[in-house]
Amino acid sequence: MTIHENLLGGPPPTHLPDDPEPRELLANGSAPAEVAAKYPTSSLAWAQLADEAFERGSVVESYAYARTGYHRGLDALRRSGWKGHGPVPWEHEPNRGFLRALHALARAAGAIGEQDEHERCTQFLKDSSPTAAQTLG
Repeated sequence: MTIHENLLGGPPPTHLPDDPEPRELLANGSAPAEVAAKYPTSSLAWAQLADEAFERGSVVESYAYARTGYHRGLDALRRSGWKGHGPVPWEHEPNRGFLRALHALARAAGAIGEQDEHERCTQFLKDSSPTAAQTLG
């Protein structure tokens, strides 16, 4: 992937710093709302809240959770040197919270009829990580 990026002359991939505590709490069954309250900058916790809300049919709630996770992720990306474009690899596990929130935002936007935002977020996900776009559907 690095060779591919160098040939295109694009920016290097952005790798968010690891924040293992919220990921471990979620993996061990802690409620996403508790994790988000304790670690409000965790895109992963917000993405999981968005997924749960969407699954129970609370689409507007899912949209709000996803938007929060998305914006928390954008803040983290910028702090990591991201300039608004370039790869955010799914293969780097700390990036997955942001990518999942972006996917959840696209999904919820589509469900509430926000077609422009749905298309923008879907394309942003594909541009950031084709693997994430394929993995998350």
